[in-house]
Amino acid sequence: MLSGKQRRFLRALGNALDPIVQIGKAGVTESVIFSLNEALTARELVKARVLKNCLEETKDVAQELTDGTGSNLVQIIGRNIILYRPSEDKPLIELPK
Repeated sequence: MLSGKQRRFLRALGNALDPIVQIGKAGVTESVIFSLNEALTARELVKARVLKNCLEETKDVAQELTDGTGSNLVQIIGRNIILYRPSEDKPLIELPK
């Protein structure tokens, strides 16, 4: 679980990111979870976008993504979701205490 200070730090880093994963009409599928897992392994901090044609609510999509990837939800702004999962091998982002 992230503290408020850590969440603020990650939100600041996430503002500059472009969405890597897009969730469309099919919703959260196995391929979306797989690609998000790959992106989190490589980058630790990932922004995803829920497209307008997605039938699910953004909060529900965010919950499915965090459950499927084992990541932490940093922020939801509109249709953008920022997720964080620290790397097990070489952490790239050092969180404040």
